[in-house]
Amino acid sequence: MTLSNLEVGIVGLPNVGKSTLFNAITKAGAEAANYPFCTIEPNVGVVDVPDARLGVLHEMYQSKKTTPASVRFVDIAGLVRGASKGEGLGNQFLEHIRQVDAIAHVVRCFEDADITHVEGAIDPIRDIEIITTELCLADLDTVEKRLVKAQKLTKSGSKEAKAEEAALQKIAALLGDAKPARKAELSDDERALLRDLNLLTMKPTLYVANVAEDEAATAEQDNPFVQKVKAFAAEEGAEVVAISARVESEIAELSADEAKEFLETLGLSESGLDRLIKAAFSLLGLLTFLTAGPDECRAWTITKGTTAPKAAGKIHSDIERGFIRAEIVNYDDLIAAGSMNAAREKGQIRLEGKDYVMQDGDVTYFRFNV
Repeated sequence: MTLSNLEVGIVGLPNVGKSTLFNAITKAGAEAANYPFCTIEPNVGVVDVPDARLGVLHEMYQSKKTTPASVRFVDIAGLVRGASKGEGLGNQFLEHIRQVDAIAHVVRCFEDADITHVEGAIDPIRDIEIITTELCLADLDTVEKRLVKAQKLTKSGSKEAKAEEAALQKIAALLGDAKPARKAELSDDERALLRDLNLLTMKPTLYVANVAEDEAATAEQDNPFVQKVKAFAAEEGAEVVAISARVESEIAELSADEAKEFLETLGLSESGLDRLIKAAFSLLGLLTFLTAGPDECRAWTITKGTTAPKAAGKIHSDIERGFIRAEIVNYDDLIAAGSMNAAREKGQIRLEGKDYVMQDGDVTYFRFNV
């Protein structure tokens, strides 16, 4: 992941609603200029991660600005049957997918006589398998090339090459059966050996079931196509988010108050985009810690298990290098106390050292010296 952005690639066959969803994401997103250090291309949309805690901290500190965490969504074009062999936009899509942290696979779960399906009929499992097969074939090509090199080195007596060859053989067998590499039973050492291959089917994947507008609130329970996708996803431990891309397009055109009212009329408590972002965070094992003060309130994205010095490095490498300790108060405790001073008087501010593992909602001040 980059310094401040989780990056999710959106894939799907033509006419499944992928472009509609991506256009809604782009409209919902902030101006690209608000996100420094990002080279924004036409097929990238940046959106804020919803976090009500920031607004509360902003009021508490009367901060000059508030900076939420953000997610970059990348629209991956060119995925059709035969794409791995050059059909559609062919291999142009591969490098885009290799760069993302996770994949959101959009599948069509609605009937509409006015929108033809590229395969002739609605069948979300077939659609998933078409794209999975193309990604597996592309990965198999990568693995076979690497396997040739590993086998040569194995003959020369390299123990590491022998271990790599064994791991590659496991993955090649799966990919040959059109099964993603993430299903392979690999040790941590084997995964480390293969990490630089950046395999497409090793990416964590969630499924986005695109449903009709009138099913936005009920599809999770009532849509038979969604049920099929859920059953399929359960076999690989993947999550499914049911979204109406058309509803998301309408929400993107509204103000925050209007959007809330519109969602309530549909029987929804939050937008599909917000649920998609949360699902992506969960998929990648991410959490958010917070920094707050009169100048800025900010949310920072880290992986679960990150220690305090590494978290400090998200803000600046100098803070990590000169880390002394972290002053931390749990967000809920801070709000209940009413102020940092009140929390201090109650003994709720903890001094944590280099071994402390950060928790979601830690409001943190790092002390350092360089």
